Amino acid sequence: MTITVRALTKRYARATVLDAVDLDLAPGITGVLGPNGAGKTTLLRCLATTLAPDSGRIRAFGLDPADPAQRTAYRRRLGYLAQNPGAYPHFTAFEMVEYIAILKEMTDQVARRREVRRVLAEVDLGDRSRTKVRKLSGGMRQRLALAQALLGAPDLVVLDEPTVGLDPEQRMRFRALLSRLGAERTVLLSTHQTEDVAALCERVVVMRAGGVAFQGTPADLAAFADGQVWLSAVPPSSVLSWRTADGRHRSLGPRPDGGEAAEPTIEDGYLLLLGDRAAVA
Repeated sequence: MTITVRALTKRYARATVLDAVDLDLAPGITGVLGPNGAGKTTLLRCLATTLAPDSGRIRAFGLDPADPAQRTAYRRRLGYLAQNPGAYPHFTAFEMVEYIAILKEMTDQVARRREVRRVLAEVDLGDRSRTKVRKLSGGMRQRLALAQALLGAPDLVVLDEPTVGLDPEQRMRFRALLSRLGAERTVLLSTHQTEDVAALCERVVVMRAGGVAFQGTPADLAAFADGQVWLSAVPPSSVLSWRTADGRHRSLGPRPDGGEAAEPTIEDGYLLLLGDRAAVA
């Protein structure tokens, strides 16, 4: 395993946001699903060293980021996209990424600017390098933040809701980029989009109330709903049900009257795993 997390705990006042989380991450892409407040962002912030846990430990590449003597070496191998990344609006896209490259100790100007051009091209912003950040669309700013996370080809890439603000074509390009990254390094992707997990991830983690409710493959998560997904002509009593485009009703749980078995998806398994939390959401 590239990264191990053991008994990671974080509290804010009396609220426990992470409750003794255990997690193993290997090379490839791991998706993190969970409702709002489940602890996804707090977990990613701890892995990105922007937030210190109250207890527990993280080990990555033989390094302990809790040790100040090892934290810098850990950060050199890390790329991080925060949920709400900030940017200086008066900088150009090139200047913004180069500024981050300087903070990442890229001191050789020629090599640094070559790397900036490379990551901007990776996220399809090469033709916008001279555009001020304030003039970029929301989706472009999101891709600019992703470019910063890719500087230096990090071994660990931590992405918190990276597809927010991307249109369908941009999401497709993002998936293509991420699939290339996952072939070479460890990528941890937090998202609300089960389709992103189905399209990209070898493994999936579902968080609930500060803990890990599931770790496994996307197929394992879908299999959690085997025998519990139905299509029927009349509305069922299940609260986990909805009307589909063809006029039938898809429901999760006990078989409704006249219900026909349907092929389970990752989303079905996820909703059943969350149970009442999903119904409330």
